Amino acid sequence: MAPVNQSAVTMFILQSFVDDPLVEDTLFCLFFALFIAAIAGNGLIIITIHSSPNLHTPMYFFLANLALMDVICTVTVLPKVLQSLVAENSISYGGCLTQMFIFSWVLGSELLLFSAMAYDRYLAICRPLHYGTLMSGRACVALATFAWFTGALNSLVLTCLVLPLSFCGPNLITHFFCEIPSVLMLSCSPTFINNVMTVIADMFLTGLNFLLTMTSYGFIVTSILRIRSAEGKKRAFSTCSAHLVVVTLYYSTVLYTYVRPALGTAGLLDKVISVLYTTVTPSLNPLIYTLRNKEFKTSFKKLIFLLRTLSLEMNSRSSG
Repeated sequence: MAPVNQSAVTMFILQSFVDDPLVEDTLFCLFFALFIAAIAGNGLIIITIHSSPNLHTPMYFFLANLALMDVICTVTVLPKVLQSLVAENSISYGGCLTQMFIFSWVLGSELLLFSAMAYDRYLAICRPLHYGTLMSGRACVALATFAWFTGALNSLVLTCLVLPLSFCGPNLITHFFCEIPSVLMLSCSPTFINNVMTVIADMFLTGLNFLLTMTSYGFIVTSILRIRSAEGKKRAFSTCSAHLVVVTLYYSTVLYTYVRPALGTAGLLDKVISVLYTTVTPSLNPLIYTLRNKEFKTSFKKLIFLLRTLSLEMNSRSSG
């Protein structure tokens, strides 16, 4: 049989979570609330950090980058998820590749950024005397640039490997968005190279970065245990515990998703796992990183007060 050109399939259908209308309505409300929470929460983090000079430190610089990545991830995935819950959700071949590229870019960059954030906390706690020198503004920009660029390069390679593949039918993606493992399952062409490269990329970006992050936290915990005062230990743990929770959840779910295809699909479980790192984590990050952060909350209150004052002044001028 002659090979079929990849243009044979020009549209893909994204599968919804369930077929029960009542459950779909409930999920729509839930995902819409998470969408608003992710956009508003991460947007406020970026605005607060940008407008507060006292937050122009390495830790908040990386946090602003993380918030921006979460916003991009949310607007890339969730609109299509919401659409799939109210109507048949189709996406063009080009749109699918675009979604795949942007999501893989942000995903890889975020994994690398977690390592940079762990390194920052390691220097702040374990080498405080050298922190200002080692984590200078130039070093912060270099680490963030490396995370964004490497994530983009990784995504570009994996997406370009999909271009030569033929998709001759069926066109139903058993997932709620275009993610590399689920799209490869529809290919009529051999996908051995794609699968190998995907696993290698996942082991590098997820496995290696998780190891580096855990190593950093191993040194951090050892250093914290040497602190004599209980208040000092509490402050040190409070700056790291939130990051450690997010990292553990994120790395474990991503590693599962990209290694799982080699072991077979688990249907609904795969979707639930994907929801954790595409939807839940971006929505919870603003709360996890700022809820117990007095410095950020103080700056946020000042920003709200300033905006309220400006609003009152504008209203008084317009009425006068």
